[in-house]
Amino acid sequence: MRRKMIAALVGFIILAGVNYTIYSREQLLHDGRIVLLELAPVDPRSLMQGDYMALDFAINRTAFSAASAEQSESLKDGHLVVSLDENSVAHFKRFTDNTPVSDEEVLLRYRIRDDQPKFATNAYFFQEGTSEQYVSARYGEFRVSDSGDMILTKLRDAQFVELGVTPR
Repeated sequence: MRRKMIAALVGFIILAGVNYTIYSREQLLHDGRIVLLELAPVDPRSLMQGDYMALDFAINRTAFSAASAEQSESLKDGHLVVSLDENSVAHFKRFTDNTPVSDEEVLLRYRIRDDQPKFATNAYFFQEGTSEQYVSARYGEFRVSDSGDMILTKLRDAQFVELGVTPR
């Protein structure tokens, strides 16, 4: 009887955690601030995963080439502070420090993996056979929370038009 109670409790805790994660991601999609990051795309194909675009963001080069050699050696997961232009395109300002972020600035969370900075994702998956719709991608559209968490929602072209949208 005790094992069944423990198993039920563990199951409940797991389900609660999963549901909380889903809820928080849905809130981010609904309430997150739109931020565009300029892309440096590559178009590979994976037999296991299907068609996708490997993503590299121009802000990586701007921010991390601006870091001194000493800073680059000690970089760990953290946040960038960016400003947005009139099209919501992010421009690197600084790494986070003790300075408060103003209303015109946005935090972007990054993680260091294999000595490379990563923002939210490094790939955009799309339906097989639709790769031509994404050839002109120049920006990744993210929804960003106040804490800097990010979700990639769309790709946009140089004129900021959403890609992959089928006219009705």
